[in-house]
Parts: sequence; structure tokens; C-alpha cells
Amino acid sequence: MKIFKFFQYAYLAFALLFIYVAAKKYMENEVIDYVSLLLAATAVFMFFFRKKFNKRFEDRDRK
Repeated sequence: MKIFKFFQYAYLAFALLFIYVAAKKYMENEVIDYVSLLLAATAVFMFFFRKKFNKRFEDRDRK
């Protein structure tokens, strides 16, 4: 089960990566990279979704 917690935080790492890519493209070309921002938002959503799902899964195992 510890591997699931690792992947939960991997989503945050990917979100930071996508935000960095979007910011870099904006600074260089002054073009907003909507795909990278959308992927970053999806990664943040998946982080919170997985966090809630893992908590629910652990609570079920305790009973």
C-alpha cells in the first residue's frame, strides 16, 4: 500500500513540472500553453482524488 502513497505525491510532482513548462513557454514566447496548464490542473485534481480514495480504502481495512 505504500506504493499508492508514492504515486499520490507523484501527481504533485507532475503538476509542478507542467506548471514549469507552461511558465517557461510564456516567458520565452509570451504564448500561454493551455495544454500544460490543463494537465497541471488534472494532476492536482488526481492528487486530491487519490488522497481521498486512499483514506477511504485505509478506513475500510481498519474495520
